[in-house]
Amino acid sequence: MAASNKTLKTCDNGHRFYKSSDCLSCPTCEQERKPDNGFLSLLASPARRALEHKGITSLQQLSKYSEKEILQIHGMGPKSLPILRTTLKENGLSFKQ
Repeated sequence: MAASNKTLKTCDNGHRFYKSSDCLSCPTCEQERKPDNGFLSLLASPARRALEHKGITSLQQLSKYSEKEILQIHGMGPKSLPILRTTLKENGLSFKQ
C-alpha cells in the first residue's frame, strides 16, 4: 500500500482533518457554512467561496458580471457556469454581455 502524504491539521474551531495540500479549509467547517438554499448552495465549495470572497452573494450581483469575468475568479471553473446560467435564467436574469 502506498504511503499517504496527508498531514493532520486542526482548524481554529478544533476540528481535526487530513489534507495533502497547503489548503487550510476545514471540511467540517465548510459543511457547516454551506447554505441550505439559494444559488450558492448549488455550487461546490471552491466556487462558492470564490464568489463570496468577491462579494457576490445574490443573483442581482452575479448578473453584473460577464461569464468571462466569473471564470477569471480563482476557484471558479467551467462546471459552475451552466448552474449559474440556469439559475439566473430561472430568475429572469442573465450574465452581463
